Amino acid sequence: MKSPAVIESSAPVSGEQAGGRVPLHVAVILDGNRRWARAHRRDLAGGYGRGGEKVREVLGWCERAGIGFVTLWALSLDNLRRPEEEVAPILDAVVSTVEELAAERRWRVRPVGHTRALPTHFATRLCAAAEATTGATGPTVNIAVAYGGRQELLDAVNDLLSTEEGRAQAQAGLTEELLGRHLYTRGQPDPELIIRTSGEQRLSGFMPWQSAYSELYFCDVPWPDFEEADLHRALETFASRSRRFGR
Repeated sequence: MKSPAVIESSAPVSGEQAGGRVPLHVAVILDGNRRWARAHRRDLAGGYGRGGEKVREVLGWCERAGIGFVTLWALSLDNLRRPEEEVAPILDAVVSTVEELAAERRWRVRPVGHTRALPTHFATRLCAAAEATTGATGPTVNIAVAYGGRQELLDAVNDLLSTEEGRAQAQAGLTEELLGRHLYTRGQPDPELIIRTSGEQRLSGFMPWQSAYSELYFCDVPWPDFEEADLHRALETFASRSRRFGR
């Protein structure tokens, strides 16, 4: 197994648990569903369906660990450029997972991404699922669907400039705080820890603004095989770091 790569982060102060510091916000790049499907002789929908089952397990582990915000990157904007016959069943598996999470009323579910690029019926289902969890009191779960980091920054700027007030504010001087209020995750702390499964050691454009100082942890197992022990190893690595925030 490759050694985890870790980079220092400047997110809000973490919580404290018996085992050490726990990040307030953890983001996960759910990589390896396709490889898992091939290895187990399943179709892509089957791979993403198994990945969806893993989502519920991991959210339970995060909740028990005291993590208040979880962001899961399920489908990228680039993925939508694949042939429709490949994308449709994957999208259905992802959206069905979101609906199942919402039905439990346990977590506050929020789709984040360039959702206008989704087929209308999928976008409608995602919106309905999110609205159903408005009153939930559990952790906030961001499901990144049709997400691209550069697109998020473009959407933030366009949103800012879409009103007369926003244009006036931008003309007076664009600041980090001002732009941050228009990101998909506005109002939330930046992720202190980002985990990527399946061995790839890059962010692939994931949360470029919010991840500026995030700790990064890479593990070799594909997402459907991710276990609680893998999460605890990531949390232990996070807790062992001296986080100086550039000082």
